Amino acid sequence: MGKQLKVLFHVNEVEKWDTALGNITNLIKDVGRGEAEIKVVANGPSVAAFSDSSRLEVMSALAAEGAVFLACRNSLKKMCSGVDVCLTEESLPPFIKVVPAGITEIVRSQSEGFAYVKP
Repeated sequence: MGKQLKVLFHVNEVEKWDTALGNITNLIKDVGRGEAEIKVVANGPSVAAFSDSSRLEVMSALAAEGAVFLACRNSLKKMCSGVDVCLTEESLPPFIKVVPAGITEIVRSQSEGFAYVKP
């Protein structure tokens, strides 16, 4: 049948991850594996969640179902310049891809017909 739905989840707050991951889980359960093209763009403070092992387990399982997790390089760099946990691109799990700028990925995806969801 192919991927009919194209959905972009935008997470820019750490507190929104659990809701976003629940939304993605429910979407995949409802439409079926492989029936939706799912991107998850993390920018701003939300990239700190990539150091949370319990959330990473859920993300990894969703990535195995086809969800694509994208981290904003600018946000990773900014986080390392502050007092927060420093995550480098190399320290991220292999299922998380890095894009130069989260905002550009969001705009580009919307222009390609992705529905925008911000939990």
